[in-house]
Amino acid sequence: MKILTVSELTSAIKSILEPPFRGISVQGEISNFKLQTSGHLYFNLKDAGSQISAVLFKGSAAQLSRLPKEGDQVVAKGELSIYAPRGSYQLVIRELQFLGVGELLLKLHQLKEKLGAQGWFEPTRKKGLPKLPKRIGVVTSPTGAVIQDILHILTRRFSGFHVILNPVKVQGDGAAAEIAQAIADFNRYDLADVLIVGRGGGSIEDLWAFNEEIVAKAIFESKIPIISAVGHETDFTIADFTADVRAPTPSAAAEIVIAEKGNLLQFLEQTRMICRDRVTHQAAQIRGRLDALQKHPLFSSPYAILSQPIQLVDSMRTSLDGAMGQHIERQKGKLDSFAKQLEILRPSTQIGQMKERLVALQGQIHAAISNQIFLKKERFSPLAFFETLDRSLKQAISQKKEALSRLSEHLRSLNPDRLEEKGYAIVFSEKGDSIILSANDLRPSQLFKVRLKGGTIAATANEVTLDT
Repeated sequence: MKILTVSELTSAIKSILEPPFRGISVQGEISNFKLQTSGHLYFNLKDAGSQISAVLFKGSAAQLSRLPKEGDQVVAKGELSIYAPRGSYQLVIRELQFLGVGELLLKLHQLKEKLGAQGWFEPTRKKGLPKLPKRIGVVTSPTGAVIQDILHILTRRFSGFHVILNPVKVQGDGAAAEIAQAIADFNRYDLADVLIVGRGGGSIEDLWAFNEEIVAKAIFESKIPIISAVGHETDFTIADFTADVRAPTPSAAAEIVIAEKGNLLQFLEQTRMICRDRVTHQAAQIRGRLDALQKHPLFSSPYAILSQPIQLVDSMRTSLDGAMGQHIERQKGKLDSFAKQLEILRPSTQIGQMKERLVALQGQIHAAISNQIFLKKERFSPLAFFETLDRSLKQAISQKKEALSRLSEHLRSLNPDRLEEKGYAIVFSEKGDSIILSANDLRPSQLFKVRLKGGTIAATANEVTLDT
């Protein structure tokens, strides 16, 4: 018999046990729970008769809605693994589902993520509450303490409004549907300016109707602003996240509904007191100023007040007289200047000046013409002119002779006699003297004439062969 090492035995057991137990689901209760600093979770799964070690690594644990705790009933999905260092087996968990309350919390978390992704909780879509609501709708149980608390707060603080109760079940089967229908009815018949939807505190199972999607949908689609008042201050439901305003308690919801009216009345009372105090204070100040003015020495004689204005008027009159005299002198100087300019611009004066300029210009022109005539006489030579003219005529005659010679040579090259001297023949039709240019113009037995050097030959076309 072969002797095995511990590692060989463990490896053999691992190869036999692990493959059949992949992708299994195990239900049990969590015990001996430990959270390592690495983020891995270690615990035991047990039932009434057995237990098994389990591990949930950090990557899989990140998918949980909450950490498990002692006593949680769960369903673990994963595979069996042999831990060689200790020679023990354990369950490596990939998914963990909570049963009972844990399952409800998981369901709540999933619905919250779904509706959040759809934008139902966005602050931008929440409606503002009316400042002075006349009709306050309430969706809750008619027999619970919630409606009594709301009525107590509203009637104790203010009057002049209507409370409309739409009674519904707030827990148990059918509660969510009744709540959603009540909200829809308030909107369909426009029965309220604002709605309070809620109930008293309780366990998560008791509050579950307010975690249903049907209720969240009715709140989301409501055109009437909704205040959610479910449970106590620490309880949060899907209805709280979807509503336009979340109140920690039903009593607080009643306070929120009428808070604006209370603030407005308080503001009006404070404003009234401030206005009264300011009017009283200003009246006292004005009365004191009036008494002081009546007792002032300036009012004992008119000249006490008017002496300075009278002196100021006299000083202004003196300054004005001096300024007017200076202005008149300046205007006189301008007038004299204009008179001199006018004398210069008189037509008789300008005509005399222009005559003098004309005489000067005539003298300049006469001198310039005499100078030019003298210069031209010195430069002109008849002999040189005739020599230049003779050279130009001879050059033009020579150019014309060369052009005539080229044209004559060109005409000689076009003479048919020159072509015949080179060995070419010209074919004419028999009757007319038109030239036959192509074999296409001849037919068999047709008469034609051929002109060669020294004479003309009469011929007959026996056969006509065309080039292809």
